Amino acid sequence: MAILRTVARPLLASVFLSGGLRTLRDPHSVVSEAAPVALPLAEHVPQLPDETVQLVRINSAVQLGAGALLAVGRFPRASALALAASLVPTTLAGHAWWKTKDPEERARQRVEFTKNLALFGGLLIAAADTHGKPSLAYRSRAAATAGRRNARKAGHTVGATVSDKAHGVRSAVDAVRDRLPE
Repeated sequence: MAILRTVARPLLASVFLSGGLRTLRDPHSVVSEAAPVALPLAEHVPQLPDETVQLVRINSAVQLGAGALLAVGRFPRASALALAASLVPTTLAGHAWWKTKDPEERARQRVEFTKNLALFGGLLIAAADTHGKPSLAYRSRAAATAGRRNARKAGHTVGATVSDKAHGVRSAVDAVRDRLPE
């Protein structure tokens, strides 16, 4: 499976590397398409700038950076999530097939939209990939279960020890009582 990840991640990242680089070099080429999605997004996220060109550059930089990290296998889960997040506004802005009147262009945009949905699914799978190791959620649940199990064992051990000691104390008290004159 390691060879599969080594090959698949760069292939998945390649579309983001090329698209991110192209858009970073010429952000003005997509500003008119991006504005209807970028500006409402900036209104809802106050940390984002309110200029479409800057938002396009940020999205391009995320695609380049996260794409490069995914391609080389560094922070693959986080980079896949970042790419998935950057893909949503890109797809809504660039491939809004439902707004297109021309039947041929509408069909082309629908194909691009569907392709991006497939990429989104692939990124979600990459984000969930734990390299065959249990996820953090699983390990947390297992640790909690083991902790409860160990606490029960410790309680039984303490209870048994106390019971044994109490029996030993009773025996010692009985032995002392037997030796006392009446």
